[in-house]
Amino acid sequence: PAATGAQHRGFDLSQLDLSQLDLSQLDPAAIMASANDTLMRAPDQRIDGLFQALRSASRDRADAATLCALFDPAADRSAQALMAAAQRLSPDSHQRFGNALIEIAASGLQSPRQPYDATGARQSLKSAAAKAMILHDGFGAGLNADGADEASRQARCQSFAWLLDALGEQPLAQRAGAMRLMLNEGMSRLAVR
Repeated sequence: PAATGAQHRGFDLSQLDLSQLDLSQLDPAAIMASANDTLMRAPDQRIDGLFQALRSASRDRADAATLCALFDPAADRSAQALMAAAQRLSPDSHQRFGNALIEIAASGLQSPRQPYDATGARQSLKSAAAKAMILHDGFGAGLNADGADEASRQARCQSFAWLLDALGEQPLAQRAGAMRLMLNEGMSRLAVR
């Protein structure tokens, strides 16, 4: 197997046991301060690692429920709530997310700023949504469901999984651009809180 960038620098991330990492001990303000710059410097392959972790978690019923709870209209999406949600993920998902975030941080701190087209990223996301809408009845209704009831939650969660599947079929550069867009939007919303 191909070695990761971190392995080339003398350490092997696959040997880390991130299931014991207590994300609640991280300082969200410090993370937010440098996250956007690091995100924009991380190569597409590293951003895609985070996308693949998210897509994989969306396919596990318990992990999907944890992630989808963050989409509830009244959900607490503070940095502390996001960290608590991350702690509730299964050990496999926790490991995948941890590895992906470490890879983004390690490569983003050492790489030049990557090309990024926000308009193109929005178009990639719209294209994935259009494909999901064509392939799956109820996609639009689920994505726009704003109720706090279980049926609305499940519809939102299913639509999000369909969106990720459609996005997963796009080329790496488009997928990474859309993921950067979603992460930037999320960080902007956290910064306002």
